[in-house]
Amino acid sequence: MTADTGDRVRVERDGTTHEGVLLPSASPDHLVVKLDSGYNVGVDRDAADVDVLERGVYDVEAEDGEGAASEVEFDDDLPTVALISTGGTIASTVDYRTGAVTAQFDAEDVLRAVPDLAGRANYRGRVVANILSENMEPPIWQDLAAAVHEEIEAGADGVVVMHGTDTMQYSASALSFMLDAPVPVVFTGSQRSADRPSSDNVMNAVCAVEAAKSDASEVMVCMHASESDDRCALHRGTRVRKNHTSRRDAFETVGARPLGYVDYDEASEAATAEARGVTYRRDHAERGARALDISPDLDSDVELLKFTPGVDEAFFDVCEGKSGVVIEGTGLGHVHTDFIDRIEALVADGTTVVMTSQCLEGRVCDRVYDTGRDLLDAGVVEGEDMLPGTAKVKLMWALANADNPGDAMRRPLAGELTDRSTPWN
Repeated sequence: MTADTGDRVRVERDGTTHEGVLLPSASPDHLVVKLDSGYNVGVDRDAADVDVLERGVYDVEAEDGEGAASEVEFDDDLPTVALISTGGTIASTVDYRTGAVTAQFDAEDVLRAVPDLAGRANYRGRVVANILSENMEPPIWQDLAAAVHEEIEAGADGVVVMHGTDTMQYSASALSFMLDAPVPVVFTGSQRSADRPSSDNVMNAVCAVEAAKSDASEVMVCMHASESDDRCALHRGTRVRKNHTSRRDAFETVGARPLGYVDYDEASEAATAEARGVTYRRDHAERGARALDISPDLDSDVELLKFTPGVDEAFFDVCEGKSGVVIEGTGLGHVHTDFIDRIEALVADGTTVVMTSQCLEGRVCDRVYDTGRDLLDAGVVEGEDMLPGTAKVKLMWALANADNPGDAMRRPLAGELTDRSTPWN
C-alpha cells in the first residue's frame, strides 16, 4: 500500500521505528514524518520500510500543487466549532522553492495539517485574511468581529481564530471590546511552523478547540503554558502580552494568573462532545452569560507613544489633531515636566490623552508626585493598570462608541482593568 501525505504511518530504518503523520517533503528522496510529540523526523526513502496504519481524514491532490477540500463528516452528537483564519505561522508552511515560511493555508488546510482535530467537533472554516500578523490593521479587526458574530449567529458553539502571534494580543483586545459573545472565542497561533522541529501548532490547535467547547463566554488566547508539551494557558484577551520573541510559552497574563489551562494529555485522548482537560482557575463569564451583540465601530486615529529620557519634543508633533493618544509613561505614569504644556494643548484641542505605564506590573497613579498632579490638571486620563496596547485598542473603540471616551477609559469593560493591584503567587 502506497503511503500518501496525511496518512498515519510506521517507518522502520536501521532498527529504529517512527510512527506519525506523513508530511510533504522537500525532496523525493526523503520522507518527513510528524511524530506524536510534535517533532518532525526525516528518513531516507530508499532505506525505509513504510507501513500505512491509517488513511488520512482528508485527501491531498498533488497535481498543480492544489489540495482538495477537507473531508470532515458531520456528527449530530458533536458541537460545532468555527475555524477562522487570518494567516500567521499556525497557517504557514515552508515554500520549498525558496526555503522561506509563508502564510498560505486557509482554515481547511489547517484541518489537513492537524489531523488530531478530527472527531472533536463539526467544523466550519472561513478565511478573513491571509496575512502575517505584522500586517494586521483595524479594518481587519472589524471584518474579523463581523465574521465571528456571523458564525455564532449561525449556530457555532465556539470559535477558534488562527492568528499570527506578533499582534495577537491587539486583535484579542479588539474583539473583547467589539463583541459580546455567549460562547468562547479562542485565539491561537504557533511560534514555529508545522515544518519545523518542535512545532507547537498541533498542541495549540487541539487545546484551542477544546477551550472553544468549554463553559465560558470569554475572548481568550490559548498558547503553550511552558516549553514542554504539557498544557496550554488560557489568557483573557485584554490582559495578555507576548513576552518572548520565540519561546513556545511566549504569552503571559500580566498582573494575574491565566484564566485557566488545558491539559494536553487529557485533551489528546479520544475525542468527545464535551471539552476535555479544560480547567478554569479564576472567575470568568460562563457560557450563555452574555447575549450576542456587536459594536464594530473604531476610530483608528489614535497614537501610542513611549516616553524615554532625552526624547525630542517633536515626539508630540505627530499627536496634533489626533482623536486620541496613549502615552507609555515611566513609573506611576510620568513624562518630563517640560512636556506638560504640550499635553495640555492637545487636550484643549479635543484629543483624549490616556496615561499608562511602561512597568509590566502595577497601576498608574498620578496623585503621588507633583508631575502626576500637573498631568491630571492638564486633562490626562489615568489608564489604571491597563496594558498600553490594550489601552490603544480600547481608546479606538471608546472614541467611536462612548458618549464620554474619557469616562469609558476609566471603567472596566472587558476585564482590562482590575479593581486593585495586589501581589499574587
